[in-house]
Amino acid sequence: MNAPCSGQAERLRSAALLSVLLLACCTFRVQGASPEALFREGTTAYRSADYGLAAEAFRRCAGLQPASGTLQNLGNAEWQRGQAGPAVQAWEQALWLEPFNQPARQNLRFARKTAQLEGPDLAWYEVVSSWLPVNWWAWLTGVSLWLAVATTTLPGIFRQRKAVWHQAVAAVALMVFLLSVPAHIGVHTRSRIGFVLQKDTPLRLTPTAEAQSTQRLVAGEPARCQRTRGRFVLVRTNHSGGWVEKGQLGLICPGK
Repeated sequence: MNAPCSGQAERLRSAALLSVLLLACCTFRVQGASPEALFREGTTAYRSADYGLAAEAFRRCAGLQPASGTLQNLGNAEWQRGQAGPAVQAWEQALWLEPFNQPARQNLRFARKTAQLEGPDLAWYEVVSSWLPVNWWAWLTGVSLWLAVATTTLPGIFRQRKAVWHQAVAAVALMVFLLSVPAHIGVHTRSRIGFVLQKDTPLRLTPTAEAQSTQRLVAGEPARCQRTRGRFVLVRTNHSGGWVEKGQLGLICPGK
C-alpha cells in the first residue's frame, strides 16, 4: 500500500529539484549577462518601443562597462519614458567619458530647451577640463612635463648646442603642462556635480525628513555636492542651497 505513495513522493521531489535547477540556470544567465548581450537587449527593446526594458538593459550594461554610446542610449530611453532627470544625467555622463559625442550634446541642448533647464555653472578651469576625455589629462600632464624637461636638459647632457626647435618644443610642452594642471582641478571639482533625478524634489533647510522645504527642484536641474550627512547631501544649485536625499541626486561621474 505504501509503494504508490513512495513513487509519487519521489516524482514530486524530482520535479521540485528540476524546478530549482531551472531557476538557478535562469538566474545565472541574467546575472552573468555580458555587456554586449545587454546592449543588444536594450537596442531591441528600444526599437520595439519598450523603453522601460531598454533603460534597464542599458543601465546594467553601463554599470558593467561604462561607455559613452551606452549612456547616450540610456538617456534616449529615459527621455522617451518621460524621465527627464535620469536622461540628463545619462547624457552628461556620456559627455564626461567622451566630450566629442555630438548626438549626446545635441540631446542635452534639446532637453534643456524643452524642459527650460539650466546647465551647470562652471568655472573656467572646469570648462577647460570638459574639452577632452577626463583620462587624457593625466597623459598630457606626464608627457608634456617630461618633454619639456628632456628638450631643456638633454642637449646639455650630450654637450650639444640648443637649437631653436628645442626651445620651441620646450615652450609648447610647458604651456600644455600649465594648462593641464588647472584642468586636473576642474575634473575633480566637476565630479561633484549632480542632477536632480525626480521632479518636485524638496530642498530642505536641515538634513532631516521633517525639515522645512524651501523650494521644489525640477528634474534635471544641476546641483553641486558639498558634503553629506547620513542619507542627505548638502547641495548648491545655480540659485540656492540646501539638503536633498542622496537617492534623489545622480552624479555626473559614472560609478560614483
